[in-house]
Amino acid sequence: MLDLLDANVLIDANRYYYPIERVPEFWEWLADLGEWVLTKVPPEIYDEVVNPPPARQDVVVEWLKEHRNALLLDEEAQPALVARVTEAGYANDLDDVEIEKIGRDPFLIAYALVAPQSRQVISNERSRRSATRANRKVPDVCADFGIVCYHTFRFIQERDFRTDRRVRR
Repeated sequence: MLDLLDANVLIDANRYYYPIERVPEFWEWLADLGEWVLTKVPPEIYDEVVNPPPARQDVVVEWLKEHRNALLLDEEAQPALVARVTEAGYANDLDDVEIEKIGRDPFLIAYALVAPQSRQVISNERSRRSATRANRKVPDVCADFGIVCYHTFRFIQERDFRTDRRVRR
């Protein structure tokens, strides 16, 4: 199974629970998963992380650039699949504001749609089934297409992340 990471997985991990400077084992593990072709970041998501707005510059940008070869998915998006995800997953008449709001999520989902039996999406977005149009969440759109979508903590559990360090008093 190939895990496709959403930008929020990397950003939130560094910001809230696995800061690069405090839990480098997590980040080494992610890079290893990329080397083993178990986890990848689609090109559009990679660009979203490494080219953030000025207010959101952080060490994840440099870390991802350093691990580009390990983690970058070496594929191009299939325009027909991106259009299908956008139109059937969000709406077929989105305006420019709505298209900007959904951002690169249709690309992420389209890469999974290439092989839905062997690819899954990892995203920290929470399901909100009642949301419509550009307010739809990645897990809900994935579900519509039969794509598995896990939150970071389930991903960590499924891939069995662990450290060997023990706290001593």
